[in-house]
Amino acid sequence: MTRILFVCLGNICRSPLAEAIFIHQIKEQNLQSDFQVASCGTANYHIGDTPDQRTIRNALKNGVTIDHRGRQFGLSDFVDFDLILAMDQSNVNNIMCVSGADNYVQKVKLMRTWDSINTGADVPDPYYGNEKDFQEVFEILNRSMRNLIVELTVKK
Repeated sequence: MTRILFVCLGNICRSPLAEAIFIHQIKEQNLQSDFQVASCGTANYHIGDTPDQRTIRNALKNGVTIDHRGRQFGLSDFVDFDLILAMDQSNVNNIMCVSGADNYVQKVKLMRTWDSINTGADVPDPYYGNEKDFQEVFEILNRSMRNLIVELTVKK
């Protein structure tokens, strides 16, 4: 089983959406037993909160449901997960500031490493944006997840 953690700043927009899209896609392919998936934020702003309502609406518009409560990234996540996917370089930097992170650097990657259009770029934060920005993030994550799942299932 591959254990994947999606990480953004507050855990209310990008990372819970990434988690939900990944779950949706693995269910479509009947791969649920191959993966354990979660998301969190590097900041403690929204611990226990549900995702941003705009994220929930956008996901539903695209046929994806989100069931999540915000939590903060911690040292145990390095042990509990095989792959830690940050939404942007700032999140990578925050993750690598956690004491002991140097021992786990090989687990931390940018989410858009698997984006076929703009590989390695940041997933933009839609928080201060509009519906178009939330849709753009959905499309980036949806595309990236498809490629990530292909890579992970080919490696098995």
